[in-house]
Amino acid sequence: MIRFAQKEDMSSVLKLIQELADFEKEPEAVVISEEDLIRDGFGSNSIFKCLIAENEGIIVGMALFYPRYSTWKGPTFHLEDLIVTESERGNGYGKDLYAAFIAYASEKQVKRIEWVVLDWNSNAINFYKKSGAAVLDDWKTVQMDEEAISNYVKSSF
Repeated sequence: MIRFAQKEDMSSVLKLIQELADFEKEPEAVVISEEDLIRDGFGSNSIFKCLIAENEGIIVGMALFYPRYSTWKGPTFHLEDLIVTESERGNGYGKDLYAAFIAYASEKQVKRIEWVVLDWNSNAINFYKKSGAAVLDDWKTVQMDEEAISNYVKSSF
């Protein structure tokens, strides 16, 4: 079953986020807490939505996304993470989450959805290509972490 997450689900969502970080070989990268997820997803200024997959009442996967705006296209969604716990992979939950996310984006009439995928995750890349998604090779992801932001601000003003 796929449904929108509730506050009470954030402990399970956090475990899935950590599992994804482990899979992506960055186990120490997760610094967010359950309280952060509750505040940011369900507070007066919620900044993300999350779909979850359940198997017999147990959360086995999630897709977390948020709105963006393209100066060329208009409203878009960014799929931050889609993960199914390892023991449940291959049972269709990932495809169901993906389909539910795309259906919701269509319902909201966004002009584009986007996400990133690691270049070594060939299973995911092949899945996305088969679904009709374009995997762009000519764009590079650019990021600044908290330290880089602070250093830039200190040196620029």
